[in-house]
Amino acid sequence: MDVSKQRPTGGKRPYDPSVQKVGGGRKKTVSFSSMPSEKKVSSAADCLAFMQGGCELKKIRPNSRVYCRFYTLDPDLSCLRWEPSKKDSERARLDVCRVREVRTGKSTETFLHNGPLSEHLAEEAAFSVIHGEDYQSLDLVALSADVANIWVTGLRYLLAHPSVIGGGGAGGLCEGAGGLAVDGSPGGRMRSEWLAAEFAQVDEDGHGIVSEDVAVATICKLCPGIKEAKVRLRFKEIQRSKEKLTSHVTREEFHEAFCELCTRPDVYFLLVQLSKDRECLDPQDLRLFLETEQGLSLATTEGCWELLRRCEPSAQGKEKGLLGLDGFARYLQSPECQLLDPEHLGVCQDMNMPLSHYYISTSYRSYLLEDQVHGRADLGGLIKALQSGCRCVELGVTDGPEGEPILGVDYGPDIPHHHHHHHHHHPHHHAPVTIRSALEVLSKYAFLTSQYPLLVYLCQRCSPGQQRTMAQHFKKVLGSRLYKPEPPPLGPGGRATPLPSPEQLKGRILLVGKKLPVEQDGSDGEVSEEDEEIGGGGPLAGRRMTIPGEEELGVVLVVPPPSQPRKLRLHKELSDLVAIARTGSRGFYAQRAGKQAHQLSPPSSPSSPGLPPPPSEAPPWTLCSLGEGEAGRLTTESPEDLVMFTKRTLTRVRPSSVRLDSSNPNPQGYWKGGVQLVALNQQTVGAMLDLHRGRFAQNGGCGYVLRPAVMRDEVSYFSAHTQGCVPGVPAQTLRIKVISAHNLPKPQGSGAKGEVIDPYVVLELHGVPADCAEQRTRTAAQNQDDPLFDETFEFQVNMPELALLRFVVLDDDYIGDDFIGQYSVAFECLQPGYRNVPLLGMAGDPLPHTSLFVHVAVTNRPGGGKAQRRGLSVRRVGRRGREYVTLRHTGIKAVDESFKPAGAPLREATDLREDAQSATAGFKEQCGLPTVAKLKQCIQSLTTRLQGPEGAMGATMVLREGYPCLEPIASLADPTRKLLTAYDAMIAAQRQLIANADGVQERIAHVQREGMDFHEELCRLGEKEGLKGRKLSKAVESFTWNITVLKGQSDLLRGAKMDALDALRQLALACEACGLTSDSSASAFSTAEPNHSSQPAPGRRSSTHGNGRV
Repeated sequence: MDVSKQRPTGGKRPYDPSVQKVGGGRKKTVSFSSMPSEKKVSSAADCLAFMQGGCELKKIRPNSRVYCRFYTLDPDLSCLRWEPSKKDSERARLDVCRVREVRTGKSTETFLHNGPLSEHLAEEAAFSVIHGEDYQSLDLVALSADVANIWVTGLRYLLAHPSVIGGGGAGGLCEGAGGLAVDGSPGGRMRSEWLAAEFAQVDEDGHGIVSEDVAVATICKLCPGIKEAKVRLRFKEIQRSKEKLTSHVTREEFHEAFCELCTRPDVYFLLVQLSKDRECLDPQDLRLFLETEQGLSLATTEGCWELLRRCEPSAQGKEKGLLGLDGFARYLQSPECQLLDPEHLGVCQDMNMPLSHYYISTSYRSYLLEDQVHGRADLGGLIKALQSGCRCVELGVTDGPEGEPILGVDYGPDIPHHHHHHHHHHPHHHAPVTIRSALEVLSKYAFLTSQYPLLVYLCQRCSPGQQRTMAQHFKKVLGSRLYKPEPPPLGPGGRATPLPSPEQLKGRILLVGKKLPVEQDGSDGEVSEEDEEIGGGGPLAGRRMTIPGEEELGVVLVVPPPSQPRKLRLHKELSDLVAIARTGSRGFYAQRAGKQAHQLSPPSSPSSPGLPPPPSEAPPWTLCSLGEGEAGRLTTESPEDLVMFTKRTLTRVRPSSVRLDSSNPNPQGYWKGGVQLVALNQQTVGAMLDLHRGRFAQNGGCGYVLRPAVMRDEVSYFSAHTQGCVPGVPAQTLRIKVISAHNLPKPQGSGAKGEVIDPYVVLELHGVPADCAEQRTRTAAQNQDDPLFDETFEFQVNMPELALLRFVVLDDDYIGDDFIGQYSVAFECLQPGYRNVPLLGMAGDPLPHTSLFVHVAVTNRPGGGKAQRRGLSVRRVGRRGREYVTLRHTGIKAVDESFKPAGAPLREATDLREDAQSATAGFKEQCGLPTVAKLKQCIQSLTTRLQGPEGAMGATMVLREGYPCLEPIASLADPTRKLLTAYDAMIAAQRQLIANADGVQERIAHVQREGMDFHEELCRLGEKEGLKGRKLSKAVESFTWNITVLKGQSDLLRGAKMDALDALRQLALACEACGLTSDSSASAFSTAEPNHSSQPAPGRRSSTHGNGRV
């Protein structure tokens, strides 16, 4: 068995910006799967056979000593032995009949309190055998997770089938192909019968043999995605090993090949864990799994039956209501088990807010083929962009022959002659594309993928005559779909009304372009045309800067000094069709300067968000277009101002013209600054387009995604660059276990010799700067296309609404192209539990049958992996060491008075939440489980201790006022009594939370409402108190901060109450499943649930959504 070892460094990987930081400084290790490659584990018998052969395990002692020992299971299955040992061989043993339970992970005292040592031991490879009257633990760490799984599965099987112990193969174990074969499990028998029936269907003359071709075809049909060559090779090996002369396949050989090739060890181990070793699930087991692991809080038994009939292939399983190994594997690969929550496959967000509140899918110069500068016009790119859901497309138009305007690149003033010269050079090349044919394409494809409004971003350099022709084409071709603007109406206070919503503009096309002032007379007028190329001018002229996010490419831009803005004659007829006026960055600087003047502060002072907009603000019916470099600096230097500006005004960022290769900027860098339209070259594949697709998949791919609430609320404090970017809201912890990968193809375009790939998985988290992180698995060497990884990663997520997770699978072996597949998904779309991640190729197309298998958990508290620090301190902190969130002092007396009453309810809210969390953590710890364990696992662990020698339970669950309480009905040992006390404490804390949450939340909301009454008057009040300049800015910032904290705390408490109700439901279900109930109580739980008055928190995935419920 090979141990993981240092890999010699082979050829260097070519530079790929999407995976620069791979490895995060870890040393690269390679794990040769510790399973003998020719035999996959597919039954308990395989596990027991492996254990009888023995292997090395590390034994961990409470004094932090680690001993490497060789462990074996006796041939008669009655005891575990280890050597070498100082004890005589009779003492270096453990009788299987003394084992009480087998725990996975680092969950016992030895692991929890072994400080630094424990950190270096892999959670997935650790397990503990609890034995004897006083529950002693034998703590072990295997060389890999799959070896640990084998020992845990084998030992649990023996616990569940005491009759086989000591019999050496008697009882449920009978000799069969490959030594031991457990026919004892109902799941194993179901599988055998199903395979026999499938074999009989193709065995036409009933002689029990079929040709090799038929056997291969049948296995490929039953196991989609398996490579035919692999199946054929297995049959050839079987023939060789039996020295057969014919290539016919018997039923037994067919059965053996299927079980070896089509059993996923990861799914088998999971099934055994869930099914108490029966190797199949009944509807009750399945419901418990869906509720506690998969987060489907509304699963019903009828729904489970329906799922079972849909996924279970065997007739016997369908009839008896049992889901076997193959059915369970089918369920885990089904669409409802995908990582992306099915709720997001359609439009699932509120579409009734002003346009400026959405991110809008935007394409850059899609009408050009090849590159963005010299590419020739072509309509295919435009069609593709519309089909992929883009809702803002760009048209560059210049004068064409015969008075017909044509599509072409909109060049800056420095190179006006360049493209004419381009045309004269190749007169024979390509007929120019007229604007009319482009509009016909728009008309045909605009609303096929999405019904929501399409913005047409017009950059034109046409003579007035051709502008008039163009205007007529617009009217004629687009007809009533073209949104005809009225003069923007003024709302109360002389302000322009905000933009309409995507819902109001469904099916309409809006033109974005230059517009004449309203008072302009005559048929045309002059407008200034800022240089569209490199945000020319502005206060940045002459500065050198790098493109944000591309520093390591060494691309440096020198911002050219502002050329005199060019004057463009604009025909009134075209101007009148423009719904949204296009401006440069001046609008932004004017607003910022206006705001600072408004505050009577020197222009250098840091401006503060949250002010009522001054008169100089850009009207909502404009779109501010920024160059990539300029936008990058604004997101870094004045992020709050940019977010404030985008609350009302649409803002677009275009890729820098330095990108002659049409590469794309990282859109995440601009989304975090509130920019709605980040224009990307939709024809350039790669990480940036993957992120763009991941973001817009969040709302059914309709091209509009609601921006985070902090960017929409009139008063909110948000800075992308601080650690906790939204005050009062703690970071969430995302824990992802990468279990395995399936049917991985070779890297595309690879010329690697041989069929073997050495895959590894990179996980990238993209978001606000504090959230950006990257981690990778070890390389699974020579493990071909179905590697097992079993590694867990943890990420802190401060701003969930902006976070995107990207999985990239790469080949460590091939010198050239190492990209195998990727998948990008918004954090808000993640489903918890065991999930299937469908991998996509370079261009975003699905790779057939290729996926990752992962487990996802999102919690509000870090933990797991850092066990010893968590240890007991989670609870012992008590209220003294607790950090409470506090409000800031504004220095405006009346305002501070109104915020004062929030102090008490904010403390109470924290105490209610933290007490419930601590009590739950305390109960889990008493059960010997990590804080990330599910409550179901705790109840299972508790049940093993409550069970008396005759199988009678020492306690029963009764419902008191709708709360599941455990009543002892026999005298219990001390450790067990302690456990029940911890359970009672947990129920009491949940009860406090559920009973008081609504009242406390209302008090917090009341203060928030009172505070908001001062919003409009804030500056006047401040000036009355003598605050000005920087002090007034500070006061406004503190006010905004306080309102944001109150809103965040109120939402958190509402969410905590939902979680508590969910926990009670899970506890009741788990007690029922583990036999701790008198029949009436659990079914009564659903009707007697504690009061459910609170609504799920907005923007937070609440457990009552029934997302993708069965």
